[in-house]
Amino acid sequence: MIRRHFIILFLTVAIIPAVTFAEQSKTFGDYTIHYSAFTTDTLSPEVAKQYQIPRSKNRAMVNISVLKNEQGLLGKPVRAKVEGAAKNLSEQLRTLQIREVVAEDAVYYIAESPVTNQETLRYDFQITPEGEPTTYQISFQEQFYTN
Repeated sequence: MIRRHFIILFLTVAIIPAVTFAEQSKTFGDYTIHYSAFTTDTLSPEVAKQYQIPRSKNRAMVNISVLKNEQGLLGKPVRAKVEGAAKNLSEQLRTLQIREVVAEDAVYYIAESPVTNQETLRYDFQITPEGEPTTYQISFQEQFYTN
């Protein structure tokens, strides 16, 4: 149980200070998709270096993880095909280079993009868990403060 708890909270505890973390999730049948977006200045220097992420208030990072629901447990991390993009309120497209990060028994999908102060980005993702025929859609928006 502790190991499963670690998997879900890896980014919250190891990478992102809890005070700035606002994780969201959505359940689709047997899967729960967790997602969040934040500026990369909240990452510790060690983690940013390890994952080659530039630390900056003007850089947004999105984090997605997919868990297969298991009765009585927090869920099992699974690999997935993750595609997506972000647009600001002026409909300017931000192409996202999504990359997979594997840590312990956890699997995360992260992407970064530049942001300006008070900019709102709307994220749209298509997520297909490995071995599944169904693609799930998630959309959310986040406003970033860089000053």
